[in-house]
Amino acid sequence: MTVRAVVLAAGKGTRMKSETPKVLHELCGRPMLWFTLRSLRAAGITDIIVVTNDELEARIGEFDVRSIVQREQLGTGHAVKVALEAMPAVDGGRIVVAYGDMPLITDEIFRGVIGALSDGDQTPSMSLVTVKMPLPSNFGRVVRRGRDVSRIVEVRDASPKELEIDEMNAGIYAFDEAELRNAIALLRNDNAQKEYYLTDTVEHFVGQNRRVRPVLCTDHLHTLGINDRVELARARKEMNQRLCAQYMRDGVTIIDPDTTYLEPELAIGRDTVIYPNTTISRLTEIGSYSVIGPNSRLSGATVGKHVTIRESVVTDSEIGDRTTVGPFAHIRGNTVLGEDVRIGNFVEVKQSMLADGTKAGHLAYLGDANVGENTNIGAGTITCNYDGKNKNPTTIGKNVFIGSNTSIIAPRTIGDNALTGAGSVVTKDIAPGERVAGNPAKPIQKRVPQA
Repeated sequence: MTVRAVVLAAGKGTRMKSETPKVLHELCGRPMLWFTLRSLRAAGITDIIVVTNDELEARIGEFDVRSIVQREQLGTGHAVKVALEAMPAVDGGRIVVAYGDMPLITDEIFRGVIGALSDGDQTPSMSLVTVKMPLPSNFGRVVRRGRDVSRIVEVRDASPKELEIDEMNAGIYAFDEAELRNAIALLRNDNAQKEYYLTDTVEHFVGQNRRVRPVLCTDHLHTLGINDRVELARARKEMNQRLCAQYMRDGVTIIDPDTTYLEPELAIGRDTVIYPNTTISRLTEIGSYSVIGPNSRLSGATVGKHVTIRESVVTDSEIGDRTTVGPFAHIRGNTVLGEDVRIGNFVEVKQSMLADGTKAGHLAYLGDANVGENTNIGAGTITCNYDGKNKNPTTIGKNVFIGSNTSIIAPRTIGDNALTGAGSVVTKDIAPGERVAGNPAKPIQKRVPQA
């Protein structure tokens, strides 16, 4: 049995009050459309077509999915008709219809609505997800006939008794494909909005004595549609809670999920602890037994085992095992820190490589630098990497001692076992084992290499 999906995403989303297409607004680091597509694929549906508008079509390529533009906004039935015209018919196929602005929908819900089409001897022509909603609500009420749906009543047309019904249409459907194509062709737009409504297919099937099977979703938040930024924030909070729960069940300790902000597709090792007010994003990977936070942000970072990062920012960088960062440090721009490195308070490292055992404890800036093993960078040290036109590199060897308030005017090379005195301004290369001091720095005597 072939199951394909149509995702409706052509709505303008005017209540978002934004130039960004509604389904591209993000929660937890991903556009809401991304979550709908992920759940469909997790349910085993890989052939998906998204109905877009002109603005969304320009961005749809980033989702690796087929699309078709709905040039005229003539309702949900018309949107499905546009999609079906772009999809070759498949004998015995199934079509799932979903919305791109329902990011909390799960793959279990999609599996359930597909499975309902095979329920019983008389195969249903259609199944739809229903949900128990708090009253009052503007959702269409589901009126049952035995186990099946008899009709969907919109609020404006509902009687007082029907308004007491708390089972409502969630807007997720599955159809026998041939039956759907026949029903879509018969839809009419003789209503005040002059639109073709997909929900009218229910009346069509019931009138033909076909079954429409409801599939009850127990949590109304799963079917939350996003219409404005208030609902987006609500969905973001719910999604973040789900993500925190997922990582905690996988062996991560999160001290306070309410103040920890995560994304999908992170890799966090077991027995790592995340403290409050911490954000981890953009495919960051963290090894086991590490401590992250509080008050930290990691983005695009690769972090080893037994690492500690406190009150600091790490972006697009790699940190080796047993390294400590912070508090109040900034690691960025494709920096690589080796193992057992110590980066202290108010240290910034940009596009640099610090080898194993290097220490920069206080108030330093290392930019475009390559630093060897077991070198100590004193407080106030700066690699002066920008000459007004170009960024220039600094190379510092192993076992070097850089005195406090040293300024290294790049491009410079400092050899192994060298030393600079406090307040030195290094304007020339320093030979291995050499000791320099002053402004400009001048040799004072050779330093005896460590055994």
